[in-house]
Amino acid sequence: MPRDLADVLHYFLPELESEVPRAPGPPRAAGFEETPDAGSAPAKQSARGLPLPILGVPIGDRDVVRAALAWNLAIETARLGGAAVLVAPSGDVGSPLWPEPGPGPLGSELVLCPARTLAELYEAASELAVRLGEKSRHGGIVFVRIPPGWLAPGRAPDDLFRWLLLLTSANRRDLGEAHELARTLLETSPRAEIGVTIHGVESIAQARGAFDHLTRIGQEQLGLVPISYGLLVDDLHVYRAIAAQRPIGLAHPQAPATRALRDVARLLYEDARSRVLG
Repeated sequence: MPRDLADVLHYFLPELESEVPRAPGPPRAAGFEETPDAGSAPAKQSARGLPLPILGVPIGDRDVVRAALAWNLAIETARLGGAAVLVAPSGDVGSPLWPEPGPGPLGSELVLCPARTLAELYEAASELAVRLGEKSRHGGIVFVRIPPGWLAPGRAPDDLFRWLLLLTSANRRDLGEAHELARTLLETSPRAEIGVTIHGVESIAQARGAFDHLTRIGQEQLGLVPISYGLLVDDLHVYRAIAAQRPIGLAHPQAPATRALRDVARLLYEDARSRVLG
């Protein structure tokens, strides 16, 4: 799996590929399996016996942009052929974070569950992982919206979510918040794999600088080497699609944001198929 942003930059913004030197060969990050063709064997079970991995995504109660990015990543995962469901607490009913719950575009699904604790949220996600995993021949991901307040010391049981994705801008304040969130996550789940996607960037250099900053302070203060899941470009189409309450990839299929979302989803999906969570 990729451990440095340079390992995955070639997935993004093909017109800028010449800026990023890389060895010849297929554009595939080291350690990734190829996405299987139709008819291949089902994805292997995780060490916890779940046929689909669970990906926790901390998103604030009013963080509409990151919620939209997470929902669109689920949709793009479904477009790639994987089972994709996003689970959120039922307290989100009526929130501008999500569309109406239920079946979504391209076979994706949004489920609001009556969870009031992190343990109940994980239990609901596990049940969906079993239900969907039994039907899917091509793997997939159960995305889970984690309210950051549920991760407060004393509230979160140890070692539930072992695979997590932090969505952060390149703004230093946001990077600081992501770092502190990583610290909290590691306090409750010391064995957690924490990935990072830098969103809202205008250039590869900006994304690289942000990821390098997070990696440096993560190693120095937490002993953490985050997994890079690439970048999402700053694109007006993202905000237009959010305002229209439509998936970005369907509303603006040729937009740079759509291509970037698809590539981040591909990295997550390939990792989901190849990893065995311990």
